[in-house]
Amino acid sequence: MIDNLVIVESPAKAKTIEKFLGKDFHVVSSYGHIRDLAKKNSGIDVEKDFAPVYEVPKEKAKVVSELRKAASEAKTVWIASDEDREGEAIAWHLAIVLNLDLATTKRIVFHEITKEAISKAIETPRTIDMNLVNSQQARRILDRLVGFEISPVLWKKVQPSLSAGRVQSVAVRLIVEREREIISFKSESSFRVTGEFTKETGNADNGIIKAEASKRFPNEDDAREFLKLCCNTAYTVGDVTVKPGTRSPAPPFTTSTLQQEAYRKLGFSVSQTMAVAQKLYEAGKITYMRTDSTNLSKLALAKSREVIIAEFGEKYSKTRQFKTKTKGAQEAHEAIRPAYPDNATVGGNNNEKRLYELIWKRTIASQMADAEVEKTTITIDMNNSPVKFSATGEVIKFDGFLKVYMESTDQENGDEERDTIPVVKKGMPLYYIYSIAATQRFTIPPPRYTEASLVKKLEELGIGRPSTYAPTISTIQNRGYVSREDRPGEKRQIKILNLDNGKITATTKQEVAGKEKSKLFPQDIGMIVNDFLIENFSDIVDYNFTAEVEEQFDEIAMGDLKWPQMLRNFYGPFHKTIENTLEKKDRKTSTRVLGNHPETGEPVSVRMGRFGPVAQIGNSDNGNKPRFASLIKNQLLETITLDEALNLFRLPRSLGMHEGEEMVIGVGKFGPYIRYKGKFFSLKKGIDDPYSVNMERALEIISEKNESEKNKIIKDFGEIMVLNGRYGPYLTKDKQNYRLPKGTDVQKLTKEECLKIIEKSDKTKKTS
Repeated sequence: MIDNLVIVESPAKAKTIEKFLGKDFHVVSSYGHIRDLAKKNSGIDVEKDFAPVYEVPKEKAKVVSELRKAASEAKTVWIASDEDREGEAIAWHLAIVLNLDLATTKRIVFHEITKEAISKAIETPRTIDMNLVNSQQARRILDRLVGFEISPVLWKKVQPSLSAGRVQSVAVRLIVEREREIISFKSESSFRVTGEFTKETGNADNGIIKAEASKRFPNEDDAREFLKLCCNTAYTVGDVTVKPGTRSPAPPFTTSTLQQEAYRKLGFSVSQTMAVAQKLYEAGKITYMRTDSTNLSKLALAKSREVIIAEFGEKYSKTRQFKTKTKGAQEAHEAIRPAYPDNATVGGNNNEKRLYELIWKRTIASQMADAEVEKTTITIDMNNSPVKFSATGEVIKFDGFLKVYMESTDQENGDEERDTIPVVKKGMPLYYIYSIAATQRFTIPPPRYTEASLVKKLEELGIGRPSTYAPTISTIQNRGYVSREDRPGEKRQIKILNLDNGKITATTKQEVAGKEKSKLFPQDIGMIVNDFLIENFSDIVDYNFTAEVEEQFDEIAMGDLKWPQMLRNFYGPFHKTIENTLEKKDRKTSTRVLGNHPETGEPVSVRMGRFGPVAQIGNSDNGNKPRFASLIKNQLLETITLDEALNLFRLPRSLGMHEGEEMVIGVGKFGPYIRYKGKFFSLKKGIDDPYSVNMERALEIISEKNESEKNKIIKDFGEIMVLNGRYGPYLTKDKQNYRLPKGTDVQKLTKEECLKIIEKSDKTKKTS
C-alpha cells in the first residue's frame, strides 16, 4: 500500500519533486495528456450541446493501466500537474480516467519546484478548478471544430491534404500581409550628409564631433551643390543642450519577452526556447515558463536585493514591482525568474546554461537602480545656408542596471552607444576635418517577421496565450504555409561624394541590400489558403474577432461565461458559412498568365500544381502538349516574371559526357545541383549560377564533395561506419545514427565494440 501517490506530467518533474517529498510519497508521471478528443466524427457531439467524446490513445494505454494500479493501491492521490489551464485539464482527465473522487482528490499547484514551494502546496491542497478545465475544453473543442470543418472545404476548393487552424491562420495572414507590403514597396534614394568637426583647424586631439546635416538631398546634383556650400562656409556652434536623464530596466521575463530576447541574444527559435526553459523548470532551476505576468514574489524581491547589495553595493539596489500590461493577461503566476536568485549560474548543457544566465541577468537587473545619463545635443550653423548640422552624444554618469543587462531590440545596432561630445560653447568656431561626405541611402521596406517578432505582434493583438505561441509557429511551418529562411541579399552600387581639402570627388561602393537572417517567408500555398479564408471565412482570420474569442476563454476561466453558450454563439454562424462555401460552384484557382513565349508565341503561365508551384508553356488545345517546370526556392507565383519563368525551362541542361557518363545541371527541392554517375552534388549558394556553370567548374565541385566524403569516413566496417559529424565522431548502421560514449578512442574501435554500443543504445531507446 502506498501512503501518498503524486502524479505529474513529466518524468523529469517527478524526479525533482520526489527529492523534496521524502519516503512517504511516491511520484509518477502521466507523460502529458492521457486522453484527447476522439478522432472519429470530430470527437464532438454537436447535437448534445458540443459534448466532447474523449478516448485514451493506444500509445497511452500502458501508462493509464500503470497509473490505475498505482492509484488503487494509494491511500491518498495528489495531482500536481502544471498550474495553467492545460495542467488543470490534465488533472481533470486523470481524475476521470482513474475513477478518483473529484470532491476528495487533492490538487496541488506551484510555480517553482523548490522544497518551500512543494511543502506549501502539500499544506494547502485544493480541488480541481472546473472553470479552468472548461476554458481549456472550450478552446480544444472550438479549435477542433474549425480544423475539422474548414479542412474538407480546402480539399474541395483549393487542394487536397490542406488544413486550417484558428490562431495559425491569423499568424499566416500577418506574414502574408507583410510580404505583400514588401512586394509593393518602392525604394527611393536620397543623399545623407555627415561630417566630422573639431575645435581647432586640422587638430583632432581635443575630440571629434560627428554630425549629420538636418536635410537629406533627393539627388546627386543637389547633394553636390550643398557640398560646394560646405566648402565655402564658416561653421559655428549654435545651440548646446545638456540634459540629465535616466534609463530604467526592463521588467522580468514573461513567456513572450523570453522568446523574443532568447531569439535576439542567443539565436534560439521560439520552440527551442520553450524546450530549454521546460528542462530548467522541471529541474527546479526557474519558475514556471508559461506566464504573462511580470510580478515577482516578496521572497524573490528580497533575495534579489540581497544578491545586488552583496555583489554591487546598496546604491545599485532599487526594489520594483512591475505591472503586467499584456492585453488579456491571465493566470496569477510570477514572471519567469531563477528559483534561487543567489545562483548566478547552473549546471546542464550549454543551452540551459545560456538561457538560465539570460533569465538571471534580466531578473536581477529589474531590481537594480536606474542608469543615470547625460545627453548632449549641439547644432552647427553655416553662414551661407539655413541647413544645420546636429550631433548627439551621451555619457553614462552611473551605470546602474546596465552593469548587468541591457535589453536588445528588433532593429540592428539597437544597443549601439552614442558618441561622447567634447565640451563646446555657443558661438565657438568649428572646422571640418578629414571630409564631409554625401552618401546615397535607400529607403527600406518593412521588415519580415522573425519568430520572436511574430510572437510580439500576436501578443499585441491579444491573439493566443503563453502556451500557444510556440505550437502556433511550429504548426504553420510544418504545414508548409510559411518557411524560416536566410536570404543572401542583393549587391547594389551606392554613390558617395566626398568633400576633402576643398575638392569634391565621386566614388562608388558596393553594399548588400535585403540580407535576411531567420525570417519568416510565406509560401505560395500559404498565400493561396490565406486569400481563400479571407474571402470565405473573414471572421476566422479577423484579428479583432480572434482576440475576442481569447477574451471569452478568459471569461469561462473566471466562471463568468458558460462554455456551451460560447460555442453555440460561435458555431451557428460558422457552420452556415461552411455550408454556403461548399455550395459555391467555383474552385479557387491560382493561375497567373505572365505573357507569351518570345519565339513561339505560346502563353506562359504559373500556377499551383499537384506537387507545388509550376510554370507552364502552352496549353492542351488542339492536341498540343504543354511543357512544365517547377519554380525554384525563393520564387513566388505572385512575383515571378516572364523572363524568370522562361529561365526555368533552360534546366535541366547537359554539360556533355565525362568518362562515359553524362553530366547534367538541374534544379530540385533543395536548389540547383549536378547529377553525375547517379549522384547529386549541390551547387554553391551565391557562387554558382546553374545557367552558366561549365564542365570545369562542375568537376571542381564534384572533386571537393568526394574529398569531403572521404575525410568524413574514419572507419568502414561495411554495414557499420564510424563517421566524422558536425558534433564529432558517431556510428551509423542501417541509416540509424548512434552516439559514441565519452572518451571513446575512435582509432582503436573494433567492429565488435561498435555492435555493443549499438545494441546498448537500442535497448535504452526501447525502455525509455
